[in-house]
Amino acid sequence: MVKRFWKSAAAAAVLCFGLLLGPAGCGGDKGDDTEKKAPGDETSGQSVVIRLQGGDTGLPNPFKHYVRGPGLSKMQLLYDSLLEKDENGDISWLADSWKISDDGTEYTFKLRDNVAWHDGRSLTAEDVKFTFEYYREHPPVSNDLIVDGKYIVQDIEIVDPQTVRLTVDAPSASYLSKIGYMRILPRHIWGNVEDPMTFTGAAATVGSGPYVMEEYDAQQGIYRFKAFEKYWGPRPRVDLIEWVPVSDPILAFENEEIDLVNATPDVLSRYENNPEYKVEKKHSFHNYRLMMNMEKRPELKDVNIRKAIACAIDRNELMEKVERGSAVIGSMGYVPEGSKWYNGNTAKYPYDLQKARELLVGRQLSFNVLVGNTDKEVKIAELIKLTLEQAGIKLTIESVDSKVRDTAVQQGEYELSIINSGGMGGDPDYLRNLYASNPKAKSKGLGSGAVPGYYNERVRTLALRQARELDPEKRKKTIFELQELIAEEVPMILLYGQVDNHVYRPAKYDGWMFRYDHTKTDHCKLSYLERNGA
Repeated sequence: MVKRFWKSAAAAAVLCFGLLLGPAGCGGDKGDDTEKKAPGDETSGQSVVIRLQGGDTGLPNPFKHYVRGPGLSKMQLLYDSLLEKDENGDISWLADSWKISDDGTEYTFKLRDNVAWHDGRSLTAEDVKFTFEYYREHPPVSNDLIVDGKYIVQDIEIVDPQTVRLTVDAPSASYLSKIGYMRILPRHIWGNVEDPMTFTGAAATVGSGPYVMEEYDAQQGIYRFKAFEKYWGPRPRVDLIEWVPVSDPILAFENEEIDLVNATPDVLSRYENNPEYKVEKKHSFHNYRLMMNMEKRPELKDVNIRKAIACAIDRNELMEKVERGSAVIGSMGYVPEGSKWYNGNTAKYPYDLQKARELLVGRQLSFNVLVGNTDKEVKIAELIKLTLEQAGIKLTIESVDSKVRDTAVQQGEYELSIINSGGMGGDPDYLRNLYASNPKAKSKGLGSGAVPGYYNERVRTLALRQARELDPEKRKKTIFELQELIAEEVPMILLYGQVDNHVYRPAKYDGWMFRYDHTKTDHCKLSYLERNGA
């Protein structure tokens, strides 16, 4: 039996807030009142309001949020899962306890009592069963239930009103997290929804999480979440979370319009030795990377061309000129430094134009590179263009809206692309998702293998082996070998990961924390909840 508890789970008052979807303001006078209090002091009788940088990240339900972290994290504040994540690993959440059968194919979850949906209905095993059946037919945006092209949950059985048993297709070291972190849906709402992509209205964001959505303005990128007072678990320390539009995050932070900022290196000195502020530095589990589409450009299937491109990129120059040195070179084995799974003994590909020319053996190549429209991404592309041209590779830069670029990458509609993606801090089974696509299936971007047209049988074998290996040391050995092989293959080029510099005023709010697998403190659900009597 495996059992982990959230230590400070508190009973909540009985009140269910209504929901409003539509144009919204920024909170008005309510927020002004809270500026005068010591935040986090729930005994004062005043509301704790946190304001964060806004921007539209989609309707925050499992089917319509934007794929990146800001969209995912908002959705997770509204919807609970069987397990959650803290600084160290997976913890119990909706599931009070769980057990895994000796053969690793059955997962039995015992649900907590007295869990309510935002509309007051009770959450039961029927909802859990329905959710996994519904996700089979209607995959959510964030979907870990497809492994090697197959839905991993083969059967769901209700043992009693608070217990559910899931049977999976095979034993796997990563399945507990994959199942445990899926957001549970209310059957009484979604059971009547044939197409989740066309479902809108107040009921479309009814979850069982610690917050309810009061306002959403997609055009302005405004969200307003209010604490759910009938929440079963740890009491929200923040009564109201508002995401508001800002043109300059640093200026907005200094004017106290927002309460948290990821400071750029050029302004960090303003905060580091000032007692008014606290600075939390974390090596990001995001990396800028150069994606190479081998379906669009079959010559990229030649590993020497991929290695030549890697050798012709000066990643130290990128870090200095774009990030002022506040970054870490990405590992060509993909797993980042800072992860417990990181293998530092992989091929490095230092900047070497002569080596690049030797690998190209006189070939002259040209590619279109698709980038987002941020100044940073355009600058990265321009710097790479200059050094690649010296090696004999010509780049044409196409800059588009970042969401358009992301969609193009997902659909495989690019030749080369520069993109900053995360999700690198969790279980390294993501290596299988990225590099071990089924060779019989036409890969399309990040949805079914991150490198369209790439296939290596040995990579696939190792990726599948690590997923099925339940012995931790044997699995780690396989993952280390897999990283070394990926680095030799260069299916994509990891450029660098930023160092995140989170700055906030502890006198306003000091509850921020980081999950073990993610380095954006405002994306962490537990940042807004009571912890161990805090």
